[in-house]
Amino acid sequence: MASSFVIRKNQYYDSVFLMSVNRRISEVKGVQQTAVLMGSPTNKQLLLDIGIHDNQIEAAQPNDLIVAVIAETSAIVENVLGRLDEWLEAIQENTLSLNVRTLEDGLSQKPNANLAVISVPGEYANREAKKALEAGLNVFLFSDNVSIEDELELKKFATQRGLLVMGPDCGTSLIGGVGIGFANAIRRGPIGVIGGAGTGLQEFTSQVHNAGSGISHAIGTGSHDLSEKIKGLTTLAALDALEADQQTSVIVIISKPPEASTLAALLERIKTCKKPVVGCILGVEPESVSGKPNFQPARTIDEAARLTVGLSIGQPAVPSGGLSPEMLAIIHEEKKGWSPEQKYLRGILAGGTFCYQSQQILGEAGFTVHSNSPIEAKNRLEHPDRSSEHTLVDMGEEFYMVGRPHPMIDGTMRRHRILAESHDPQVAVLYLDFILGYNASMDPVGELLDAILEAKRLSKQRGGSLTVVASVCGTEGDPQVLGLQMKLLQEADAMVFRSNALASTALCQLLGQR
Repeated sequence: MASSFVIRKNQYYDSVFLMSVNRRISEVKGVQQTAVLMGSPTNKQLLLDIGIHDNQIEAAQPNDLIVAVIAETSAIVENVLGRLDEWLEAIQENTLSLNVRTLEDGLSQKPNANLAVISVPGEYANREAKKALEAGLNVFLFSDNVSIEDELELKKFATQRGLLVMGPDCGTSLIGGVGIGFANAIRRGPIGVIGGAGTGLQEFTSQVHNAGSGISHAIGTGSHDLSEKIKGLTTLAALDALEADQQTSVIVIISKPPEASTLAALLERIKTCKKPVVGCILGVEPESVSGKPNFQPARTIDEAARLTVGLSIGQPAVPSGGLSPEMLAIIHEEKKGWSPEQKYLRGILAGGTFCYQSQQILGEAGFTVHSNSPIEAKNRLEHPDRSSEHTLVDMGEEFYMVGRPHPMIDGTMRRHRILAESHDPQVAVLYLDFILGYNASMDPVGELLDAILEAKRLSKQRGGSLTVVASVCGTEGDPQVLGLQMKLLQEADAMVFRSNALASTALCQLLGQR
């Protein structure tokens, strides 16, 4: 293995441009890992984490471009870095030229705007968000790597002015029917939702839409909002806003486990809410929060969607059908094809919420699951790239995001991981999630299809059979065409489900007694 880097002084590019360059370079045969980023302190630490370090990198400034390559041979590294100008020019030729460069430019063109979307490196996000708040704008803060101290400062500042800060690291919102970040084609309706998890919001809103109802607003909060330090400032402000909104009749909260004191304060506020509230707090036993005034807990996102749709029309929740007898029969047949040594699950996921919810469901069924983003610290993988027994990997975690697009945008890293896992003769089940919607890959299944087929071929060559389970999050109105994506998976002999929770239930059946 060989590696090297190039630094271009005072050559600044935005993150979208850098991701495009990185994707082009990473497709070169023999390239193992690439990083195309600016020389900010956070980015330099990310380079150090993947084994790229040098005094020149330490001396680089935030306006300096750094391109690092790890490849099979030094000749490949030299070739890639030697063609850097070619990569940069190719992307620049296909990049639209915009006249709007600053917040002031944007406000001059849209003086009545009340929302700013900010996606800049984390070091600069606080400054830009503060400027937007000072201008009277609510903020959707897509940027990550924003310190908890800066987040608290921004949210306190927003609260004083009656504004919302959605984020940092906010992937999804639907405001007045308009999707921001990663969002699906969802009809308007009576259900308002608040969530710290982007894929959780997408799953919930898609299920509500597919059930025939709709969303008034979906407000992302950022994953740290219910922490001890932030104390739910955006969640509480969003709850106030949805309670006052005439179009909203039911409010839903989707979250990973909050701090106990923050959850207690949130439940106290819900007591006084004039509208019913449903909560899917992953990792918190529904029994521990059941019986609270004006609050109905749900164990999964699926259950939350059923409860909420029922409440919105004044009817009991439609019970879950679970796995059909036909699906149980398919599962039984699938297991017959495994070789004696096949026994483990490998999940390679784009959605962090899905990775978490799958661990919860499998854990409740008695399975120990290892992960780079574990529910319990004792189940953390020693290294994200090295699976152990039953493993679920969140490919959107920071380790995999150094200078790369999110796996919902680009399936390259997931494809590599599928092929790597296919060489383990003990793998019986491969689980993949596919998240449709605006700003996601236009063909997420197509990007992984060759790797899926190759993995199945290798398993058959060894005398076994690889079972592929897939969940698809989306609606028929999404640009990727939901029906087509599902058909491609079915033609590849995958077991396809319309939710992560249902797919995880199938995983439990597959991993049970033969």
